[in-house]
Amino acid sequence: MLPFSKIAVLGGRGMLGTELCCQLAARGVTVTAYDLPEFDICNESQLADAVGDADAVVNCAAYTNVDGAEAQPNVAEAVNAGAMTALGELAARAHTHVIHVSTDFVFNGASDRPYNEDDDPSPLSVYGKTKLRGERAVLGADCPAAVVRVQWTFGQAGNNFITKFLERVAGGGDLLMVDDQHGAPTWTHDVSHALIELLEQQTTGLYHFAASGYTTRYSVAEHILDVLGLKRNLAPCRTADFPAAAERPLNSRFDCTKIDSILTRPRPAWKDSLTTFLEELKDNGRIPAPT
Repeated sequence: MLPFSKIAVLGGRGMLGTELCCQLAARGVTVTAYDLPEFDICNESQLADAVGDADAVVNCAAYTNVDGAEAQPNVAEAVNAGAMTALGELAARAHTHVIHVSTDFVFNGASDRPYNEDDDPSPLSVYGKTKLRGERAVLGADCPAAVVRVQWTFGQAGNNFITKFLERVAGGGDLLMVDDQHGAPTWTHDVSHALIELLEQQTTGLYHFAASGYTTRYSVAEHILDVLGLKRNLAPCRTADFPAAAERPLNSRFDCTKIDSILTRPRPAWKDSLTTFLEELKDNGRIPAPT
């Protein structure tokens, strides 16, 4: 049973926010989605209204254009860090519970093992640095707060690695996929379940959440083709073969032992969740037709 009757979801029409709002509404909670264009998280007056009208706030909003952040560091800083400082201060004054969603990009990916919550962050990109400052601002505020780092998320709303790959598949021709980035594709459906459990328990602190098991981007692409019964020439490549403005962590694997100790619903295996997601896309007619 959720101890909160009114929950504000910032970024509530994004990929994760949309799923979370649906699951909260299904539980009978009064949930309000705040998002662009009518809501600007950097507008402190609007943010104050959102916080003041809720008993709990879940922040799914972020500047997530990883390469764009290199060219627009001030924008990324304002959304990912500055707005989180304001959120923490407002929540402290209103005694409002906060859950803030963060990212694997706070790590540099150089470790040879999965990252746990005690590992020192060392982000490679502007995006990662601003997200780290944001999570520290929330955790450092005088309000009950939890930060949940997630990775490689996919869902029905918005673009993500899975839908972009399907578009490439529909375009025909040979496919290349990086085989040196390691992590776990994680469905927003599963993330939302975990966030709601944290709300139910009024949990505070820092947590890692990802689907169970580890894989590479290349193996994810192989699984997608296999599930959909598609025949394409798929070849592995390295991240370095495709230089980008922002450097990506090659190791995004999470040690989720801490959150496993409090969740009542085990984290699903990445293959199981991805298969279910692909079947839903097929049922909804959302698999792009080959050109």
